[in-house]
Amino acid sequence: MSSYTDQRQKHITKMMREILSELPPYLFDFFRGIEHTTSMNTRLAYAYDLRLFFEYLYKEYPPCKALNSIREIPLELIEKVSPRDLEMYLEYLTYYEKEEGHEDIVSHQNGLKGKARKLSSLKSFYQYFYKQQRILTNPSALVDMPKIHEKPIVKLDVDEVARLLDTVEDGTDLTDHQKRYHAYTKKRDLALISLLLGTGIRVSECVGLNIEDIDFNYNGIRITRKGGNETIIYFGNEVERALLDYLEEREEKVCKEDDTPLFLSLQNKRMSVRSVQILVKKYSQLVTQLKTITPHKLRSTYGTTLYQETGDIYLVADVLGHKDVNTTKKHYAQMDDARRRMAAGIVKLRD
Repeated sequence: MSSYTDQRQKHITKMMREILSELPPYLFDFFRGIEHTTSMNTRLAYAYDLRLFFEYLYKEYPPCKALNSIREIPLELIEKVSPRDLEMYLEYLTYYEKEEGHEDIVSHQNGLKGKARKLSSLKSFYQYFYKQQRILTNPSALVDMPKIHEKPIVKLDVDEVARLLDTVEDGTDLTDHQKRYHAYTKKRDLALISLLLGTGIRVSECVGLNIEDIDFNYNGIRITRKGGNETIIYFGNEVERALLDYLEEREEKVCKEDDTPLFLSLQNKRMSVRSVQILVKKYSQLVTQLKTITPHKLRSTYGTTLYQETGDIYLVADVLGHKDVNTTKKHYAQMDDARRRMAAGIVKLRD
């Protein structure tokens, strides 16, 4: 396990313990029960969602009024929550205010996607205790998931990819302030963005890379996927050149964290997911104003291009690390306008 993954797991474990300390004891049983079928990131997301649900019950659900704390909410009371009560909770999620920090009131909003995720967490929670026969009814099964309309994939076109890499390399159109930093980071930035575009790895997988995870004999990188599984992903000659150029510079620097991360910040620490997101946004805004480009959109660019070039949806699923090929089909096997025009020319009405 890489140092980054190890530290990430420790952080999530600490957060889970803090959240569970605020919730009824039977929540511990739920998270132990799903430990072998979910990733640590999924369990943390469930924990945040369920904490919000229990806070809502304690504040808004009449049978909870007599209780002294959230931890006192019994499982028997959870069973009595009706489908209508759950639908009222979904309506509450549209807009609510919550005290955070030093008595600061922060407003929150959820669209259909946010509601669907929180309802999915609730369904898993209820289903677990129903299957364990610790509750006799499952009200969440009677609540329909919000219908989410599929959005078209946002990706970079071929010429936009070329302009993005050119912009990273020469710093065109950066502000004078940005150009001062660009002189120190352009090799790193070019290697990082080339790697994202040339392999389709997730941003978390990218920042988790160590120097020893690269093998130039085979042009491969060892990454830790979601769920903790290690795998080898291969890269092409353009990515190889960018990485080798950057490593000449990188090997002269020492990480302050007693670690060997591939990509270092200006403070000589491992780059964070957030810093990579800001980096991608900075350069992509200079290439396209109509598209909001994130590291995940670079992953979409790679996946779509790979599918268009090979037509092999199973290869795309394997390289991207999708456990279910239907996920890949849903996102990448879409015909674009060029292929539609090609189809129109294939069918002949008259010889």
